[in-house]
Amino acid sequence: MALDPQVRALLDQLVVGRPTLNLLPVDVGRRAYAESSARLIPKPAEPVTVEDRSIEGPAGPLRVRVYTPVGAADGPRPLVVFFHGGGWVVCDLDTHDAVCRRLCLGTDAVVVSVDYRLAPEHRFPAAPDDCAAATRWAFAHAASLGADPGRMVVAGDSAGGNLAAAVALRLRDEGGPRAVGQLLVYPVTDHYTAGFASYSENAEGYGLTRDTMAWFWDHYLGAPLDAEAARALSPQAVPLRAADLRGLPPALVITAGYDVLRDEGDAYAKRLHEAGVAVETEHFDGMHHGFFNWGGVLDGADRALVRACRWIRERTR
Repeated sequence: MALDPQVRALLDQLVVGRPTLNLLPVDVGRRAYAESSARLIPKPAEPVTVEDRSIEGPAGPLRVRVYTPVGAADGPRPLVVFFHGGGWVVCDLDTHDAVCRRLCLGTDAVVVSVDYRLAPEHRFPAAPDDCAAATRWAFAHAASLGADPGRMVVAGDSAGGNLAAAVALRLRDEGGPRAVGQLLVYPVTDHYTAGFASYSENAEGYGLTRDTMAWFWDHYLGAPLDAEAARALSPQAVPLRAADLRGLPPALVITAGYDVLRDEGDAYAKRLHEAGVAVETEHFDGMHHGFFNWGGVLDGADRALVRACRWIRERTR
């Protein structure tokens, strides 16, 4: 399928004539991404209650942003713990504010968005450590948030999908608490040396490039790795390399046709299925990496958000 015309128009606005992130200093890249997100991603018109909090993290205070639907509920709501994308290097609570609002509205759930530490200042395993700690905090404080800890879903896009998968593995291996689902939106599941065809097919021209993905990984780990060294990485960094995926929560894996990460998302979904995990996949042929954030701009994003929200509602009934 050809690239969606709405995506082409968006990429022409965002990418054409501009340097890719891997050619910019980290602080400049962060600022550019934040500015474009604030300027171009619309927030839904419907209100939600939003509160920033500081919780105790593994290395000091950790910010989370709590989204709660407006209005009374029949009882405690479902709980979604969300980890933003951005290659573990860029993005924050603000860049993913609109998508968290849409998830909150679409699921009638309390959404806790986590401001985990970023690389290169804080390299692996700082991010999964923060995300696991925030998930345990959300579970322990669910009642005060108006949520049901027994209906908790972990979720994330891109690097955030990597972190959601890593948290699900950690909670399984460390005795809980257990999530009832994991929403993985075009997740990073393996290192860039793995050799997936989508890295070649979508290397340039669709937002996230092959070189930018390598730049993210090198900042996250502290140095470039060859394929042999990458094979020794912890599953907390590369969930696809986990020896055993049995006993993980049910998953919805969303992938995009024009995405360097397409094939590793598919590979992770296949391995989950082979391990007996209930997994659903949704592939958006004409979409690019990052499309999920563009609700209200891309029809494909709106469809993906509806699909994700329906799946969360089904998992948390």
